[in-house]
Amino acid sequence: MGVAVDHYIERVVDLTEPAENQLYNLTIEAARSILLDQPAAAMRDVEGSFALLARSGKTVRMARSLDRPMRYFLAKRTEGPVLVVAARIDEIYAWLKSEGLEGQFHPSYTRMVPAHHVTEIQLIGCPDPDPVYTRFFTPAMGTLPPDLDVIGRQYIGALSEEIDHWIAHVPNEEPIGVCFSGGVDSGSVFLATYHVMKQRGLSLSRLKAFVLNLGSADTGDGPDVRQAREFLDSVGLGLFLETIDAKASEIDHRETIGVVEDYKALDVESASMALALCKGIRERYPEWRYLIDGDGGDENLKDYPIEENPELTIRSVVNNQMLYQEGWGVGKIKHSLTYSGGLSRSYTRTYAPAHHYGFRGFSPFTRPNVIAVAEAIPFIHLTDYSVERLYQLKGEIVSRGVAAVTKMKMKVFEKRRFQHGALPAEAMRQRLPLKESDYRKHFLAQYL
Repeated sequence: MGVAVDHYIERVVDLTEPAENQLYNLTIEAARSILLDQPAAAMRDVEGSFALLARSGKTVRMARSLDRPMRYFLAKRTEGPVLVVAARIDEIYAWLKSEGLEGQFHPSYTRMVPAHHVTEIQLIGCPDPDPVYTRFFTPAMGTLPPDLDVIGRQYIGALSEEIDHWIAHVPNEEPIGVCFSGGVDSGSVFLATYHVMKQRGLSLSRLKAFVLNLGSADTGDGPDVRQAREFLDSVGLGLFLETIDAKASEIDHRETIGVVEDYKALDVESASMALALCKGIRERYPEWRYLIDGDGGDENLKDYPIEENPELTIRSVVNNQMLYQEGWGVGKIKHSLTYSGGLSRSYTRTYAPAHHYGFRGFSPFTRPNVIAVAEAIPFIHLTDYSVERLYQLKGEIVSRGVAAVTKMKMKVFEKRRFQHGALPAEAMRQRLPLKESDYRKHFLAQYL
């Protein structure tokens, strides 16, 4: 593709951080060449975590993995348009302000590149054409046999392979911390990480399970501390547990909103806990870099309370491809251009706190190879549209898979959200009592 040259000058400003890309099988330049020159489906061959931009003349293409935010804003200049691309909204605003273009800005005018799609923009000036979105990840649905042992083995097998790929790129001298609660997702990630490190002959002294505790002398330890201790003690690995104490009084929703740049109430709560955990680890270990967590596990196995969302039914949950990972999807009326949807939107609750405190985080459940196994689960056959049966599946699948892959029997506790494990739900509501509309006002107040 050649570079067009005429009197109309378009400009692309890439504020993303190339060093944040964690590619396993390609250089960044090779990945950009695939993005620019190959059909969108070829991006499925790019392994790892990425937020990539490639340009030829007036054509700009962008793509990202599920675990990386990537935003853009198209500004107007007399000499031609300027496309500003960054991980964060405030980075876009700061650049526009430095160029005297902040008058064109509003947070809602920014756009999120939707995960699992190539986004193509033509910089041809006014009127600007809509971006073209082309999906590069389309996992088949319901193709596995309705055998929980087979499903579990494949699911945790894929999880372990992704952890193995990641550990292969972590320097041997670096410690690895698991953001841990003793729940199904963080529990399986810890056991799989332990298993992979042991198989590789790596020093297990590098591994820790960090659990957040917002309890006090009056209330005692938070629920997750007790659960985490019981989980690890049950498999004889209690020595890996390390409690990170924090004060509930220091939780500040304004700080959280500033970091995650979003206002969904449950994500503000979750991100507040992630910030407290990351802050505590950073204060105790100033040089620590690598964290791994279980985010994405609930989305993969559709383990969210359907009754809490009036938009959902059991049929919409099991019939729509990657509903919890991507929301209703690109081109649908409820899809947010500013944020995208599902985990594609809400993953900033995990990414932003870790990045804010200088960690390199990893969520193996967000990898396409793991999601592909989850999408292949025959949910309709296994549940017969029973909500109760759907909620039972996750613990059964994961525990069977962990046993098959690691030969360890993991305890399965009743589901509890991250934020309600560090601090009981009632106490959480006292610390973060606001509604989504209030959080939105706080977010917009940073710019208006």
